[in-house]
Amino acid sequence: MADRSEYDAFVAAAWHRLLRTAYLLTRDWAVAEDLVQTALMKAWVSWGRIRDEHEAYVRKIIVNVHVSWWRRRWRQVELTTGAPPDHPETADRMGQADERELVWQALGRLPARQRAVIVLRFFEDMTEAQAAATLGCSVGTVKSQTSKALAKLRIDESVASAYAREG
Repeated sequence: MADRSEYDAFVAAAWHRLLRTAYLLTRDWAVAEDLVQTALMKAWVSWGRIRDEHEAYVRKIIVNVHVSWWRRRWRQVELTTGAPPDHPETADRMGQADERELVWQALGRLPARQRAVIVLRFFEDMTEAQAAATLGCSVGTVKSQTSKALAKLRIDESVASAYAREG
C-alpha cells in the first residue's frame, strides 16, 4: 500500500509549481486547478509504483491530460454578470499586462503539443532532455516542436505589431 504521508507531503510541497505549469498550459486558473487535481488523483493510484521523480511524473500526467482535454475540445463556458471591477494601475503596468495578454493569446493559438513544449522549455526552464522525458517523446521531437512553435510566434501578427510599436 502506498505511503499516504509521503503523498501528502509531496502535494503540499509541489502544489504551486504544478499549478503554475497547468496555468501556463491552460491560461485559466480554474481549469488549471482541475487539471492538477486530476493529475494528482491519477498519481495517487500509481503512487506505490513511482520510485523517483514524483514531480516529473505528475507533470507528465498534467501534460497528457491537458492534450487529451484539448483533443476532445473540452472547453468551459464562462458566464459573467455586470461590469468588471476597476483597478487603479499605472500606465506602465497596463502596458505590461497588455503585452502579457498578447503572448498568452499567441500561446493559445499554438497546437497543444507545441504549447506544452514552450511552457516546459521556457516557462518551467527545463532542458530539452527533461521536456522530452516529461512529454514522453524524443529530444529531436522537442527540438522540432520548439522550432515550429517559435516560428509561429514570430509571425503572429498581434505579437509582431505590439513589438513593432515599441521599436
